[in-house]
Amino acid sequence: MMAGRQDAIRQIDGQGQDAQRQGNEMDVVIVGGGPAGYAAALYGASCGLRITVVERDKVGGTCLHRGCVPAKELLEAASVWRSVKNAGEFGVMVDGAPRMDMAAMQLRKTAVVDQLHKGLSGLIKGRHINVERGTGTLLPGRRVRVVEDGGGERVLAADHVVLATGSVTRSIPGLDIDGKIIVTSDEVLSLDYLPRTVAVVGGGAIGCEFASFFSDLGADVTVLEALPRLLAGCDEDISNALTRSFKRKGIKVHTGVQVRGHEPSSAGTTVSFGDGESVVVEMVVVAVGRRPSTDSVLGEGVDVKLDGRGFVAVNGQLQTGETGVWAIGDIVDTPQLAHVGFVEGIQVIKHILGEPALPIDYGKVPWGIYSHPEVAFTGMSEEQARDAGYEVMVRKDPFGGNSRARVLGETDGMVKVVAEASASSSAGRILGVHIVGPWATELLSPGYLAVNWEATPDDFAGLIQPHPTLSEAFGEVMISLTGRGLHIG
Repeated sequence: MMAGRQDAIRQIDGQGQDAQRQGNEMDVVIVGGGPAGYAAALYGASCGLRITVVERDKVGGTCLHRGCVPAKELLEAASVWRSVKNAGEFGVMVDGAPRMDMAAMQLRKTAVVDQLHKGLSGLIKGRHINVERGTGTLLPGRRVRVVEDGGGERVLAADHVVLATGSVTRSIPGLDIDGKIIVTSDEVLSLDYLPRTVAVVGGGAIGCEFASFFSDLGADVTVLEALPRLLAGCDEDISNALTRSFKRKGIKVHTGVQVRGHEPSSAGTTVSFGDGESVVVEMVVVAVGRRPSTDSVLGEGVDVKLDGRGFVAVNGQLQTGETGVWAIGDIVDTPQLAHVGFVEGIQVIKHILGEPALPIDYGKVPWGIYSHPEVAFTGMSEEQARDAGYEVMVRKDPFGGNSRARVLGETDGMVKVVAEASASSSAGRILGVHIVGPWATELLSPGYLAVNWEATPDDFAGLIQPHPTLSEAFGEVMISLTGRGLHIG
């Protein structure tokens, strides 16, 4: 027996949680093989635990196959298209008008996804994780019924069960998904043609990414958002900067409007919204968020509760009401982000082993939105900080004054830092970092560390940022917050 497994068993026994070990073949059964589920599996297997993953489709889940990865592949294709289209500004002359080959784009997307799936499958196999194909349903006594597509059925038993079945797309009344005119992200990611006119219903992260994608490729795009502004969860300055950029690109943005329904015609469909307004489009992309996928997860007699929105109820350690049953990822009411699922999977394994685990501060997780321009943030917005009772100091560095941004020709956006005010001229603890602009998602890491380490601008101001880089903007803001600015006041 491996030493790691012996240690794991001792730690579990030490918590008094191993009453059924002798009769169970598995230490942990994980229902769902998406980011949260496979992270728990890989981490648990590296600790020597015997792991089974129940997955009805492919390991990797929505994120790898119908979400994060394929969406970013299409957005990268749009980025390449922008570069080619604007190459003349850099003295690179392209003979003839460029054209978009949607079939070739889809082939590359499929190749990227397939290669990542192959790599993940290899990791799972290499760590001796058992994968059971089928739909898993939790039964009393930490048992999981697995039903195959063909109707075969078996029951697995384990010391612990982790529910990680993810989320699915949702719609709103009046917009029934038909997969052709009214579509969700699932259908967009498999498109083999470019519609000329598109209405995107929803101005959150997914909606803004798809609006950006279609607009960059030449479609006429209208965004319809019920809340007062795009990316309502972001800092208002960041949201406003993105909205201005969208409008300069020709995207029509309507906020504070309800979509009433649609009326198909030979031209596509007429979408009614707001106070008697309408727009005629070839395609409507419904991007109003996702709901937890819990429809078949809970069998009769289990003490696992759902809240009013369908999320699995858990405590601070991600435990459900059923002894030895945990829930992670998109089926719990935490940020629906793959990287949050990763860390929740690790946390649960640590709890199962009886190891110390720092609690996850969900208010300080990193967020990334891959529109053009990109958006990334962590911690409190300026409004949230003031509402929480903080006196704040705020500094912004627009990318218009950044040398690298000028070289790239990508000057929309800014770095904004929200810090706690102090009695001196220098700001205190950094509360939030917010970025909109080129490569914002790659620039966030030092801001994430600053917020989570409760650093002050003085901790960062003396550190050297290379020149010319986009990351200089973060350094400039930190210097300014010490009370003695360089290029910004």
